[in-house]
Amino acid sequence: MPDKTPDDLFDGTPASSGDYNASSIEVLEGLEPVRRRPGMYIGGTDERALHHLVAEVLDNAMDEAVAGHATRIELSVEEGNRITVTDNGRGIPVDEHPKYPGKSTLEVILSTLHSGGKFSGKAYATSGGLHGVGVSVVNALSSLTRVEVARDRQLYVQEFSKGLSLGPIEKLGPTPNRRGTTVTFVPDTEIFGDRKFKPGRLFKLARSKAYLFAGVEIRWKCAEALATEEIPAEAVFKFPGGLADHLAEQTQGRECVTAEPFTGTQEFPEEAGRVEWAIAWPLWSDGSTSWYCNTVPTPDGGTHEQGLRAAVTKGLRAFGELTGAKKAKDITADDVMTGGEVMLSVFIRDPQFQSQTKDRLTSPEAARLVENAMRDHFDLFLSGNMERGKALLGSVMERMDERLRRKQEREIKRKTATNAKKLRLPGKLTDCSGEGGGETELFIVEGDSAGGSAKQARNRKTQAILPIRGKILNVASATAEKIRANAEIADLTLAMGCGTRKDCDAESLRYDRIIIMTDADVDGAHIATLLMTFFFQEMADIVRNGHLYLAQPPLYRLTAGKESRYAQDEAHRIELEETVFKGKKVDVGRFKGLGEMNPGQLRETTMNPDTRSLIRITLPAEHEQRHAVKELVDRLMGRNPEHRFNFIQNRAGEIDRDMIDA
Repeated sequence: MPDKTPDDLFDGTPASSGDYNASSIEVLEGLEPVRRRPGMYIGGTDERALHHLVAEVLDNAMDEAVAGHATRIELSVEEGNRITVTDNGRGIPVDEHPKYPGKSTLEVILSTLHSGGKFSGKAYATSGGLHGVGVSVVNALSSLTRVEVARDRQLYVQEFSKGLSLGPIEKLGPTPNRRGTTVTFVPDTEIFGDRKFKPGRLFKLARSKAYLFAGVEIRWKCAEALATEEIPAEAVFKFPGGLADHLAEQTQGRECVTAEPFTGTQEFPEEAGRVEWAIAWPLWSDGSTSWYCNTVPTPDGGTHEQGLRAAVTKGLRAFGELTGAKKAKDITADDVMTGGEVMLSVFIRDPQFQSQTKDRLTSPEAARLVENAMRDHFDLFLSGNMERGKALLGSVMERMDERLRRKQEREIKRKTATNAKKLRLPGKLTDCSGEGGGETELFIVEGDSAGGSAKQARNRKTQAILPIRGKILNVASATAEKIRANAEIADLTLAMGCGTRKDCDAESLRYDRIIIMTDADVDGAHIATLLMTFFFQEMADIVRNGHLYLAQPPLYRLTAGKESRYAQDEAHRIELEETVFKGKKVDVGRFKGLGEMNPGQLRETTMNPDTRSLIRITLPAEHEQRHAVKELVDRLMGRNPEHRFNFIQNRAGEIDRDMIDA
């Protein structure tokens, strides 16, 4: 039978549209969107998301303290997966809301998204919650929520279940010696399954909040049945020294480069907020970093981190010039930060975060405010005691010399590989010159189109590009012979220059970072998974030593007038529309792939170290033993499809429907 043309396939009869009409369109009301798509609001339904509920309620209490209205907060972990947070602040308003006749303001706040007192800035100068979704999301995802409000010497109570009120607000009578808000909630097992709160994790959270605001006392209570030797049934946290107290506890008994740490606090000009910092440089330490904005942890750092890094780097370079250490001009931020115990807390108006879970601060002004506030203090810290300043400079320059030595060794290997025909490089590889001041990077990109954009967007001195053709071989289910015969695998192995399996030597890796850069879609995620499987199986030390990264290209570009912003995903797009572009007509463009971005956009969003986001691929703490991870990889990527089928069946209920729709 001959092939049919498109015209042959259309017989003149319109396709039936009976299964797609007005009744097909759902309109989600109230808190129903939260229950349908919890991942958009708390990042998923895993253990981290469960504990995020406590953080949302605790942040509201902390906002009352930071605003000067509360001095005491109590966090109680009870049996039955029940949490209670109490503050002695002003209490949530209980009078009738003007926009919702017949409803108390308390009920509106608990059952309506984007309601709260933090939009205008009148009730709170700085706060951790700005989108008006925190406590309403907790309510939506809890089987029981009970709120008690002591306000104007009267006690009120209202209860909810799964976002819906169980009755009107009740007035219980006078309470002359009490004020503030008490929120009790039990997470809904329909959403979170049998996951339970970890008292140790919440104990650490409560303690960190007390460090972040010196004026607050946080009382910890834990049911006797849940308490352990490490986690007491009761404790009181109050630290007048703030982060300085936290740092002193962190470094207790450890010898440091400088006898005194670099600590301080500084108000921003024009009442724009303030910053507090505490940094020490212990000897023989891997160090750690803690970043906060308005008492909210931002584990991925952000613009406030950039400000601190700039202040200490420029300060040490200037001190080196002052003391005649000419080589100090080559100091980088990583030289200063590596091995340091670094804590930074900022309070700013209208902060912008990368997502609702607030893992990364993106407010552009934070970098400038923090750098300007800290720079003079750091200069004084160095020059006020010259011996202390020289000790720190000497320690940092030792790290710098070691970094430059390793870099020089890699450059020699790269030039040798480039010049020696026996060690030829893949023809598709566009290598970097290796002469730049920054670290070298290899971007593995999907397809020639994306590769072309990446070549134009790259920094030629430090960034190399290796395009690959679609989905590479799944090495977890392939024989050794098939792996050796595969052209794409051969190109990857040649470009790395460090060997495979038992012959893999991470020290011989030709680049400091290997960055997988694929489209932000399902196919791109599959290609990234295949590449991660390749590196884990064939070059395990590359993963173990932290050389492997995932690029984070944006999915959307939002434009209103002359202002443009990029959104990583659907939740970030909604957040930008409701904050930065609120009330504006927004033109939303979706990138179907990296090849659709012009080089300038690709450089700005995904390749420029100053503006991009990367995810480092590491082994989770619970899988530090390689065999545990290998078992998981074999199960999900190996030859037996039944293992994948069982995994999908068991986890299907946890998948955010938006991921499927995308």
